[in-house]
Amino acid sequence: MPQQTSLSKLLILREREKDDAQKAYHLSMETFEDVASKLYKLLKRKENVEEEQDTILQTKITIEQLRIQNAYIEKLTKQIAKIQNEVQIARNDMELKQSQLTDAYIEMKKYEKIIELQEEEEKKKIKHNENMAMDEISMRQYISTR
Repeated sequence: MPQQTSLSKLLILREREKDDAQKAYHLSMETFEDVASKLYKLLKRKENVEEEQDTILQTKITIEQLRIQNAYIEKLTKQIAKIQNEVQIARNDMELKQSQLTDAYIEMKKYEKIIELQEEEEKKKIKHNENMAMDEISMRQYISTR
């Protein structure tokens, strides 16, 4: 019984670790989603600007306006490259947190299974002891009636 108590305490500890890992994973997933949506918005903006530039090129445009457009597109491209790096970092962090969550969940399940097996073993012992006691009582009754 004392071993079950200590295993129960360890199970509670593992459940807390799993909960903490789950919170960290959800936080990293939200961070990834935020950064990825920033990247999407920048890519969409760049696409719109490039379409606008193609339309403008069909009409008369000054060289200065073309330079401004190209500078803006270049600025967007640099921002996109920076955000892509942040997205990759966020993705790696999210994958690491997911791995930690999986490991914590597996550890918690191991302790649950150990406790379950010990409880089954304890029930078997109790049942065996009860059967032995019933056999002894039956033997005594049989002997006393003879």
